[in-house]
Amino acid sequence: MSHYIWQLANWPGFTWSAQQLEVPLGRARFLQGRLLGKIHALGFGATDEVRQRFLVTEAVQTSAIEGVQVDPAAVRSSVARRLGLPTAGLPSPTPQTESLIDLLLDATVGYDQPITPERLKSWQAALFPTGYSGLGKIVVGDWRKRELQVVSGPIGKEKVYFQAPPPEILEEEMNNFCSWFGESLSNVDGLLRAGLAHLYFVTIHPFEDGNGRIARAITDMTLAQDEKLANRFYSLSGQIMNERDEYYAILERTQKGNGVVTEWLGWFLNCFQRTLERSENLLENVATKARFWQRAGNIQLSEHQRKVINRLLDAGPGGFEGGLTTRKFAGIAHVSRATAYREIVDLLTKGILMQNPGGGRSTSYDLNWEELDFSVDSSR
Repeated sequence: MSHYIWQLANWPGFTWSAQQLEVPLGRARFLQGRLLGKIHALGFGATDEVRQRFLVTEAVQTSAIEGVQVDPAAVRSSVARRLGLPTAGLPSPTPQTESLIDLLLDATVGYDQPITPERLKSWQAALFPTGYSGLGKIVVGDWRKRELQVVSGPIGKEKVYFQAPPPEILEEEMNNFCSWFGESLSNVDGLLRAGLAHLYFVTIHPFEDGNGRIARAITDMTLAQDEKLANRFYSLSGQIMNERDEYYAILERTQKGNGVVTEWLGWFLNCFQRTLERSENLLENVATKARFWQRAGNIQLSEHQRKVINRLLDAGPGGFEGGLTTRKFAGIAHVSRATAYREIVDLLTKGILMQNPGGGRSTSYDLNWEELDFSVDSSR
């Protein structure tokens, strides 16, 4: 009896219930269209900022899912260089972050180019520029040469979650995958195809390491093909990271199943919906930020004040935990508490800040979200 789906006689003959997926697919399409409409409404002025945010999130979170930590500031530096955005104050990018961003951009900006074994091998090589994964040397830029199991648990009590196909069949499996990827573009719904491509690739597990990250890059490429849009304005990996336990659990059930992937596709579509909803919230913040600075353009503000205001705008109404205090202002702006107090008083006078309910030693402030009356004298 077959234990994994890649051992089934009809592999990779995935089947699913279109009827059961009709509602989640329709909802996902609705949210996708609504999000792209909001992106268009934002205009080009905010596009680079939005692209930067999501590309950084995607790079950091797709690594974190696998337990790999990358420096967010170094990632921001790599992204800013690629997008032509300011890099002042950011650290130098690392070879790891440079290669990771190259991979993600190649998958999405180059969405109209075919996937080939050579391209996939170059992506995997980009993830491991030193030829090492942690302290271990691995095969880089080629299919793995050994058996591979996905395990977890303490030494001596490991649990095997998945046994990947043997190395001797990987060449054929990956040729079949690349052929399927090209052919399915014209005969499978784009969102279902994204979920299938993810499952198909990660089940073959062709590399010694980096399979999950490459599977998610393939998923992003598939979504870019569906939307015919190179720029990504949401991070599916960010949402998968939030649901990592469920992600691995349903992946395990599906890989040990009978080839019916309705449950997997249902989870994927629902996860995609939550991704889009989170993105909409962020875009609302970006739009609010853009409107704020458009209205406040004639008000004289110090760089310290601008930095703190941007932090509050990013947090959104009531989102800055505990409110803004003199101590927090001083910490964010790197100024003395006396200077922070003067800057806060000035912002209160100009109607940009308001005092939160309460007072005394717990006095805190937030942006004057409802009024934001800039009719006061803007002189200092």
